Amino acid sequence: MSVKPWGKTKTGEAVERYTLRNSRGLQVDFITYGGIITSILAPDRKGVAGDIVLGFDSLEGYLGDHPYFGAIVGRYANRIARGRFVLDGKEYRLARNNGDNALHGGLRGFDKVVWKARQVKDGVELSYLSKDGEEGYPGNLQVKVTYLLNDKNELRIEYEAVTDKPTVVNLTNHSYFNLSAGASADILDHRLQVNADRFTPVDAGLIPTGELRSVAGTPFDFRAPHAIGERIHQPDEQLRLGRGYDHNFVLNRRGSGLEMAARVVEAKSGRVLEVLTTEPGMQLYTGNFLDGSLRGKGGRLYGRHAGLCLETQHFPDSPNRPEFPSTVLRPGQTFRSTTVYRLSVN
Repeated sequence: MSVKPWGKTKTGEAVERYTLRNSRGLQVDFITYGGIITSILAPDRKGVAGDIVLGFDSLEGYLGDHPYFGAIVGRYANRIARGRFVLDGKEYRLARNNGDNALHGGLRGFDKVVWKARQVKDGVELSYLSKDGEEGYPGNLQVKVTYLLNDKNELRIEYEAVTDKPTVVNLTNHSYFNLSAGASADILDHRLQVNADRFTPVDAGLIPTGELRSVAGTPFDFRAPHAIGERIHQPDEQLRLGRGYDHNFVLNRRGSGLEMAARVVEAKSGRVLEVLTTEPGMQLYTGNFLDGSLRGKGGRLYGRHAGLCLETQHFPDSPNRPEFPSTVLRPGQTFRSTTVYRLSVN
């Protein structure tokens, strides 16, 4: 493990960059600003390491307007309809930053704050105190996110939070993966498998309708592997609304522990990414709103479908959907969640 200064925010806060390495040539870099994973160097089948996540070469890019590249998102990942919810009879109004909705914690979510870092065995623990009323959310929320790397080529992300008032919590990591490491401009030839029999269809604002719809007979059926681009342009109403895949999958779960959520294979490099999680859902997002205007690493322009996100989390708009798994956290309780990104080659 190593750490070095990586610049300052616009308000003068110092940012550090941490590097985790294992014995098999896997390297993960992340910064204390937003807890952003800036790089994952993963060997291909020939042993040549390549960077498999989108992002920027310097802090300046992350301080600008970007679509959450690599960041921790919260206090509530994904969307909350109309930027409001009712908890214990009281209505809370949130910062609305996605049309009429609240997205990924608001105007200044966890992706835009500097986290405190503490080295632990095999990794680094990041912590942040989200104060009562921040972006409209109730309660002083103490959050810890720990990045751990082992010699099984597993990047383990552990989330933990406690509060002093009833609140809602939904945390995830928003890395954009391209397993070709830039050899391909998009991820449409990546083969994806998702352990889900159902997904949550959305309305025009990309808010779940409340239905848990079977994936059978739809372009959302990834129970067997399919290339992402195989059906993404089919005349399907849900694909039209999302401009591609931007939907929550209801993961098939047998218990409360780590279970397989997804597997992605990029044939040319041989890289394989497996996602395991304790969460009930996973948002598949295929970079539909990337438009070629962002200049990323090495000067590359990130066009549509340049990366895919596999955001393990609770369902969108759960605070307004009592039939969904609850995201309520109360004093005396501890929110805990774990996701593992496991890399290999075939």
